[in-house]
Amino acid sequence: MVAAFLDGFALGFSLILAIGAQNAFVLRQGLRGAHVFAVCLACALSDAVLITLGVAAFAAVEAALPGIAPAMRWGGAAFLLAYGALSFRRAAGPAEALEPARAGAASLAAALATCLALTWLNPHVYLDTVVLLGSVSTQYAEARPVFGLGAVTASFVFFFALGYGARLLRPLFARPAAWRVLEAVVGATMWAIAAKLVVFP
Repeated sequence: MVAAFLDGFALGFSLILAIGAQNAFVLRQGLRGAHVFAVCLACALSDAVLITLGVAAFAAVEAALPGIAPAMRWGGAAFLLAYGALSFRRAAGPAEALEPARAGAASLAAALATCLALTWLNPHVYLDTVVLLGSVSTQYAEARPVFGLGAVTASFVFFFALGYGARLLRPLFARPAAWRVLEAVVGATMWAIAAKLVVFP
């Protein structure tokens, strides 16, 4: 059970680590100190709902459509390879410093609306949570709920660490080299996950 939890945590954390619009928004809210708790909670709860849906329903979908798991696995691997390649490309290209904090922070409603739109309207979120985590969870039989709990825990840890730790990172990410290193790490992580999907189905 502990191994299933740690696997879920590791895979969930690796998938969510990739820089995207949602993470950039949380990071900027953290740098501004604006509605950090509400934004982090909205992102984490959204992930929890989607991960639970994937872990609970993917096995039933696979039973009804036996060929969907291999197709999803190969499709997910292809997506991760492409996403990793983009990260490596960004790492090799010009890096941009974080945008500075604006004087007027948006209202709580506006911040939450933006956060939820970046989450629920992003197709990559569904691929990561419902499809990838859901398909991998089928390998854990009775431990699937524990695997899902590990992935949900990773989301809470990541978003709150990102939101509240952002101010500590501001001096570091003012340097383009820091962005290049982070993008390279993200690219390597995505390729490693893709390889695992293909080599260890």
